[in-house]
Amino acid sequence: MTGPAAAPVLVSAADLLARRGRTVLLDVRWALGDPHGRERYRAGHLPGAVFVDLDRELGDPPSPAAGRHPLPSVARLEAAARRWGIGTGDPVVAYDDAGGVAAARAWWLLRWAGLRDVRLLDGGLAAWCRAGGSLETGDVLPEPGDVSLRAGGLPVLSIDAAGALPRTGGVLLDARAGERYRGETEPVDPRAGHVPGAVSAPTTGNLADDGTFLPAAALRDRFAALGVTPGRRVAAYCGSGVAAAHEVAALAVAGIEAALWPGSWSQWSADPDRPAATGPRP
Repeated sequence: MTGPAAAPVLVSAADLLARRGRTVLLDVRWALGDPHGRERYRAGHLPGAVFVDLDRELGDPPSPAAGRHPLPSVARLEAAARRWGIGTGDPVVAYDDAGGVAAARAWWLLRWAGLRDVRLLDGGLAAWCRAGGSLETGDVLPEPGDVSLRAGGLPVLSIDAAGALPRTGGVLLDARAGERYRGETEPVDPRAGHVPGAVSAPTTGNLADDGTFLPAAALRDRFAALGVTPGRRVAAYCGSGVAAAHEVAALAVAGIEAALWPGSWSQWSADPDRPAATGPRP
Protein backbone atom coordinates (compact mmCIF):
# COMPACT_ATOMS: atom_id res chain seq x y z
CA MET A 1 0.00 0.00 0.00
CA THR A 2 1.27 3.45 -0.88
CA GLY A 3 0.13 7.01 -0.27
CA PRO A 4 -1.32 8.59 2.88
CA ALA A 5 -2.98 5.37 4.05
CA ALA A 6 0.43 3.70 4.34
CA ALA A 7 1.37 5.76 7.41
CA PRO A 8 1.45 3.78 10.70
CA VAL A 9 -2.02 3.27 12.19
CA LEU A 10 -1.38 2.11 15.76
CA VAL A 11 0.72 3.00 18.77
CA SER A 12 1.07 0.63 21.71
CA ALA A 13 0.45 1.77 25.25
CA ALA A 14 4.07 1.00 26.13
CA ASP A 15 5.36 3.15 23.28
CA LEU A 16 3.00 5.98 24.16
CA LEU A 17 4.15 5.86 27.79
CA ALA A 18 7.75 6.10 26.61
CA ARG A 19 7.16 9.06 24.30
CA ARG A 20 8.84 12.33 25.05
CA GLY A 21 7.72 15.65 23.66
CA ARG A 22 4.32 16.87 22.60
CA THR A 23 1.49 14.54 21.55
CA VAL A 24 -2.14 15.65 21.33
CA LEU A 25 -4.38 13.01 22.94
CA LEU A 26 -8.02 12.73 21.90
CA ASP A 27 -10.51 10.84 24.08
CA VAL A 28 -13.42 9.74 21.87
CA ARG A 29 -15.67 8.01 24.40
CA TRP A 30 -18.88 7.18 22.47
CA ALA A 31 -21.26 4.30 21.84
CA LEU A 32 -24.51 4.06 19.91
CA GLY A 33 -27.36 5.12 22.19
CA ASP A 34 -25.05 6.05 25.09
CA PRO A 35 -24.92 9.80 25.87
CA HIS A 36 -22.52 9.49 28.83
CA GLY A 37 -19.13 9.61 27.12
CA ARG A 38 -18.16 12.97 28.58
CA GLU A 39 -19.03 11.82 32.09
CA ARG A 40 -16.80 8.74 31.69
CA TYR A 41 -14.04 10.97 30.34
CA ARG A 42 -14.28 13.28 33.33
CA ALA A 43 -14.12 10.31 35.69
CA GLY A 44 -10.75 9.21 34.30
CA HIS A 45 -8.73 9.86 31.14
CA LEU A 46 -5.14 9.86 29.92
CA PRO A 47 -3.26 12.85 31.35
CA GLY A 48 -3.77 15.84 29.08
CA ALA A 49 -6.34 14.15 26.85
CA VAL A 50 -9.09 16.33 25.36
CA PHE A 51 -12.64 15.04 25.08
CA VAL A 52 -13.99 14.77 21.54
CA ASP A 53 -17.77 14.77 21.07
CA LEU A 54 -18.33 12.36 18.18
CA ASP A 55 -21.91 13.41 17.47
CA ARG A 56 -21.21 17.14 17.51
CA GLU A 57 -17.61 17.41 16.31
CA LEU A 58 -16.99 14.42 14.05
CA GLY A 59 -19.99 14.81 11.78
CA ASP A 60 -22.43 17.26 10.28
CA PRO A 61 -26.10 17.21 11.36
CA PRO A 62 -27.92 14.01 10.34
CA SER A 63 -30.39 13.83 7.48
CA PRO A 64 -32.11 11.04 5.54
CA ALA A 65 -30.27 12.13 2.41
CA ALA A 66 -26.78 11.99 3.98
CA GLY A 67 -27.11 9.59 6.93
CA ARG A 68 -26.72 9.83 10.71
CA HIS A 69 -23.09 11.00 10.73
CA PRO A 70 -22.31 12.83 7.49
CA LEU A 71 -18.72 13.95 7.08
CA PRO A 72 -18.18 17.37 8.65
CA SER A 73 -17.15 20.20 6.41
CA VAL A 74 -13.41 20.77 6.41
CA ALA A 75 -13.98 24.18 7.99
CA ARG A 76 -15.94 22.66 10.89
CA LEU A 77 -13.41 19.88 11.38
CA GLU A 78 -10.53 22.35 11.30
CA ALA A 79 -12.23 24.54 13.91
CA ALA A 80 -12.74 21.47 16.12
CA ALA A 81 -9.15 20.31 15.66
CA ARG A 82 -7.91 23.72 16.71
CA ARG A 83 -10.16 23.60 19.79
CA TRP A 84 -8.55 20.27 20.65
CA GLY A 85 -5.18 22.03 20.59
CA ILE A 86 -3.76 20.48 17.42
CA GLY A 87 -1.02 22.63 15.96
CA THR A 88 0.90 22.32 12.72
CA GLY A 89 3.08 19.22 12.85
CA ASP A 90 1.68 17.87 16.12
CA PRO A 91 1.44 14.09 16.43
CA VAL A 92 -2.06 12.95 17.44
CA VAL A 93 -3.23 9.80 19.25
CA ALA A 94 -6.94 8.97 19.54
CA TYR A 95 -8.39 6.39 21.91
CA ASP A 96 -11.62 5.20 23.48
CA ASP A 97 -12.80 2.42 25.78
CA ALA A 98 -14.44 0.26 23.08
CA GLY A 99 -11.69 -1.32 21.00
CA GLY A 100 -11.08 1.82 18.97
CA VAL A 101 -14.43 1.80 17.16
CA ALA A 102 -15.24 5.41 18.09
CA ALA A 103 -11.64 6.65 18.10
CA ALA A 104 -11.20 5.35 14.56
CA ARG A 105 -13.68 7.96 13.37
CA ALA A 106 -11.34 10.72 14.60
CA TRP A 107 -8.32 8.86 13.17
CA TRP A 108 -9.99 8.52 9.78
CA LEU A 109 -11.25 12.11 9.60
CA LEU A 110 -7.88 13.63 10.46
CA ARG A 111 -6.12 11.36 7.96
CA TRP A 112 -8.75 12.24 5.36
CA ALA A 113 -8.13 15.91 6.15
CA GLY A 114 -4.42 15.62 5.39
CA LEU A 115 -2.69 14.80 8.71
CA ARG A 116 -0.29 11.87 8.53
CA ASP A 117 0.93 11.51 12.11
CA VAL A 118 -2.37 10.32 13.58
CA ARG A 119 -2.58 6.98 15.36
CA LEU A 120 -4.95 4.87 17.39
CA LEU A 121 -3.92 3.77 20.87
CA ASP A 122 -3.98 0.01 20.41
CA GLY A 123 -6.29 -1.43 23.06
CA GLY A 124 -7.43 2.01 24.20
CA LEU A 125 -7.94 3.00 27.80
CA ALA A 126 -7.72 -0.57 29.11
CA ALA A 127 -4.34 -1.14 27.46
CA TRP A 128 -3.03 2.13 28.93
CA CYS A 129 -4.07 1.05 32.42
CA ARG A 130 -2.60 -2.45 31.97
CA ALA A 131 0.71 -0.84 30.98
CA GLY A 132 0.78 1.17 34.20
CA GLY A 133 -0.39 4.48 32.79
CA SER A 134 -2.00 6.94 35.17
CA LEU A 135 -5.35 8.69 34.75
CA GLU A 136 -6.54 12.16 35.60
CA THR A 137 -10.03 13.49 36.15
CA GLY A 138 -11.94 16.57 35.09
CA ASP A 139 -11.80 18.52 31.84
CA VAL A 140 -8.75 19.54 29.83
CA LEU A 141 -9.05 22.86 27.99
CA PRO A 142 -5.97 23.26 25.80
CA GLU A 143 -4.59 26.34 24.16
CA PRO A 144 -6.09 26.57 20.65
CA GLY A 145 -3.98 25.11 17.86
CA ASP A 146 -3.25 26.44 14.39
CA VAL A 147 -3.53 23.29 12.27
CA SER A 148 -4.76 23.66 8.68
CA LEU A 149 -6.79 20.84 7.13
CA ARG A 150 -7.58 19.90 3.56
CA ALA A 151 -9.89 17.13 2.38
CA GLY A 152 -8.82 14.28 0.12
CA GLY A 153 -6.22 12.38 2.13
CA LEU A 154 -8.19 9.11 2.12
CA PRO A 155 -10.68 7.73 -0.42
CA VAL A 156 -14.44 8.18 0.00
CA LEU A 157 -17.31 6.46 -1.81
CA SER A 158 -20.73 7.88 -2.69
CA ILE A 159 -23.91 5.89 -2.15
CA ASP A 160 -24.17 5.03 -5.84
CA ALA A 161 -20.53 3.97 -6.10
CA ALA A 162 -20.87 1.82 -2.99
CA GLY A 163 -23.97 0.09 -4.30
CA ALA A 164 -22.27 -0.62 -7.62
CA LEU A 165 -19.01 -1.90 -6.14
CA PRO A 166 -19.99 -5.58 -5.69
CA ARG A 167 -21.41 -5.68 -9.23
CA THR A 168 -18.20 -4.37 -10.72
CA GLY A 169 -15.76 -6.77 -9.08
CA GLY A 170 -15.04 -4.92 -5.86
CA VAL A 171 -15.62 -5.91 -2.24
CA LEU A 172 -18.05 -3.98 -0.05
CA LEU A 173 -17.56 -4.87 3.63
CA ASP A 174 -20.39 -4.39 6.12
CA ALA A 175 -18.79 -3.62 9.51
CA ARG A 176 -21.99 -3.90 11.59
CA ALA A 177 -22.85 -6.76 13.92
CA GLY A 178 -23.93 -9.91 12.12
CA GLU A 179 -27.52 -9.75 13.30
CA ARG A 180 -27.94 -6.29 11.77
CA TYR A 181 -26.37 -7.44 8.51
CA ARG A 182 -28.70 -10.42 8.38
CA GLY A 183 -31.71 -8.20 9.04
CA GLU A 184 -32.68 -9.91 12.29
CA THR A 185 -32.73 -6.61 14.15
CA GLU A 186 -32.35 -2.92 13.35
CA PRO A 187 -32.21 -0.69 16.43
CA VAL A 188 -31.88 2.71 14.80
CA ASP A 189 -32.14 2.86 11.00
CA PRO A 190 -35.34 2.87 8.87
CA ARG A 191 -35.05 -0.68 7.49
CA ALA A 192 -33.24 -3.89 8.36
CA GLY A 193 -30.85 -5.79 6.12
CA HIS A 194 -27.78 -4.99 4.05
CA VAL A 195 -26.73 -3.65 0.68
CA PRO A 196 -27.08 -6.41 -1.93
CA GLY A 197 -23.68 -7.93 -2.61
CA ALA A 198 -22.08 -6.64 0.60
CA VAL A 199 -20.06 -9.07 2.74
CA SER A 200 -20.53 -9.30 6.52
CA ALA A 201 -17.32 -8.28 8.33
CA PRO A 202 -18.13 -7.16 11.90
CA THR A 203 -15.50 -4.94 13.47
CA THR A 204 -15.30 -7.29 16.45
CA GLY A 205 -13.43 -9.68 14.16
CA ASN A 206 -10.58 -7.16 13.88
CA LEU A 207 -9.71 -7.44 17.57
CA ALA A 208 -8.04 -9.90 19.91
CA ASP A 209 -9.64 -10.83 23.23
CA ASP A 210 -7.83 -7.99 25.03
CA GLY A 211 -9.25 -5.34 22.70
CA THR A 212 -6.05 -4.78 20.70
CA PHE A 213 -5.96 -5.18 16.93
CA LEU A 214 -5.03 -8.57 15.55
CA PRO A 215 -1.54 -8.79 14.05
CA ALA A 216 -1.23 -7.67 10.44
CA ALA A 217 -0.85 -11.23 9.14
CA ALA A 218 -3.99 -12.38 10.93
CA LEU A 219 -5.93 -9.42 9.56
CA ARG A 220 -4.71 -10.18 6.04
CA ASP A 221 -5.95 -13.75 6.46
CA ARG A 222 -9.29 -12.53 7.78
CA PHE A 223 -9.89 -10.18 4.89
CA ALA A 224 -8.65 -12.66 2.31
CA ALA A 225 -11.27 -15.11 3.56
CA LEU A 226 -13.86 -12.38 2.94
CA GLY A 227 -12.74 -11.94 -0.66
CA VAL A 228 -10.26 -9.11 -0.26
CA THR A 229 -7.54 -10.22 -2.64
CA PRO A 230 -4.81 -8.25 -4.45
CA GLY A 231 -6.14 -6.04 -7.18
CA ARG A 232 -9.75 -5.87 -5.93
CA ARG A 233 -11.17 -2.53 -4.88
CA VAL A 234 -12.35 -2.49 -1.28
CA ALA A 235 -14.75 -0.24 0.63
CA ALA A 236 -16.42 -0.40 4.03
CA TYR A 237 -19.71 0.78 5.46
CA CYS A 238 -21.65 0.34 8.71
CA GLY A 239 -24.65 2.13 10.17
CA SER A 240 -23.35 5.67 9.85
CA GLY A 241 -19.65 5.65 8.96
CA VAL A 242 -18.24 5.15 12.47
CA ALA A 243 -17.50 1.42 12.74
CA ALA A 244 -16.59 1.48 9.05
CA ALA A 245 -13.64 3.73 9.92
CA HIS A 246 -12.44 0.98 12.27
CA GLU A 247 -12.67 -1.47 9.36
CA VAL A 248 -10.62 0.88 7.19
CA ALA A 249 -8.05 1.13 9.99
CA ALA A 250 -7.83 -2.67 10.30
CA LEU A 251 -7.41 -2.97 6.55
CA ALA A 252 -4.65 -0.36 6.69
CA VAL A 253 -2.89 -2.35 9.44
CA ALA A 254 -3.04 -5.30 7.03
CA GLY A 255 -1.53 -3.16 4.26
CA ILE A 256 -4.76 -2.80 2.29
CA GLU A 257 -6.17 0.54 1.18
CA ALA A 258 -9.95 0.84 1.42
CA ALA A 259 -12.50 3.57 0.82
CA LEU A 260 -15.09 4.66 3.37
CA TRP A 261 -18.75 5.15 2.51
CA PRO A 262 -19.77 7.82 5.04
CA GLY A 263 -23.54 7.63 4.56
CA SER A 264 -23.58 3.86 5.09
CA TRP A 265 -26.76 1.94 5.90
CA SER A 266 -28.47 4.95 7.52
CA GLN A 267 -28.34 6.68 4.14
CA TRP A 268 -29.21 3.62 2.03
CA SER A 269 -32.12 2.42 4.18
CA ALA A 270 -33.74 5.87 4.17
CA ASP A 271 -34.33 5.59 0.41
CA PRO A 272 -37.24 3.18 -0.19
CA ASP A 273 -36.21 2.75 -3.82
CA ARG A 274 -32.94 1.06 -2.86
CA PRO A 275 -33.18 -2.70 -2.27
CA ALA A 276 -32.33 -4.39 1.03
CA ALA A 277 -31.01 -7.95 1.24
CA THR A 278 -31.45 -10.13 4.32
CA GLY A 279 -29.93 -13.36 5.56
CA PRO A 280 -26.31 -14.46 5.88
CA ARG A 281 -25.34 -14.29 2.21
CA PRO A 282 -24.35 -11.22 0.16
